[in-house]
Amino acid sequence: MSDFATRAAELAGADPDSARRLAGGDLNEVIVLAKVNGGQCVAKAGPDVTAEAAMLRAMDEAGMPVPRVIAAEQGVLLLSHVENDGAPGWPDLGAKLARMHGLRGEIFGWDRDYRFGDVVLANARTDDWRQFWWRQRLVETARPLGGDWLRRIEALGPVFDDILPAAPAVSLLHGDLWSGNILWRNGRLAALIDPACYHGHSEVDLAMLHLFGTPGQGFYETYGALEPGWEERRAAYQLFPALVHLRLFGSGYAGMVERLLTQLRV
Repeated sequence: MSDFATRAAELAGADPDSARRLAGGDLNEVIVLAKVNGGQCVAKAGPDVTAEAAMLRAMDEAGMPVPRVIAAEQGVLLLSHVENDGAPGWPDLGAKLARMHGLRGEIFGWDRDYRFGDVVLANARTDDWRQFWWRQRLVETARPLGGDWLRRIEALGPVFDDILPAAPAVSLLHGDLWSGNILWRNGRLAALIDPACYHGHSEVDLAMLHLFGTPGQGFYETYGALEPGWEERRAAYQLFPALVHLRLFGSGYAGMVERLLTQLRV
């Protein structure tokens, strides 16, 4: 058993021999534990577990189903175990995501920076969405790549002046909304997990939802129609997670980044 699993079992009041790894966990160890007094809980390692706990609580307050935060200390995020069976309910997700996106914030960004592995997400608050997306998400993520990648990202400023809104409605975002972070049960949304929350343009979550697949039937009927120009904006918003994957997982994602930059004409 790892040191993390031992700490998690002590914090949860769980049988340490019950620990088993959960699927996923590319960046942080995730285990499920059987509690001594019955039931299960999930423990996740991370560099700043209090940050993720705050995000989960923010989404919960916004009415989104998420795991309940039990504790966040000693490098362990302890969460309730969410039963799930993989039976999707896209209309339910559409309705709940629209409701969360519809709760307006005051300014873009978040109250702290955080990271995916060694990729730091700069969240300094601003009222200029174009500058936030271009500089804090794309330029800062591309900077360690250097060379032609960085040069082309830096050239996107004038492109974004044309295609991105300067001040869209300020929405609470999940921030990493792909299918692996959606739990289903009995044809309904059971929970969203592994958030990377901040306040931004709602289409960022939708773009991520389309990066490795597409939402199923009924999603947009309940979410609602998108504003004109979403096609060009989608490429701009998908470029950030593509760069993150290139940084974290290597050259296998270079083609994805190249395709999106070509769509953006840089």
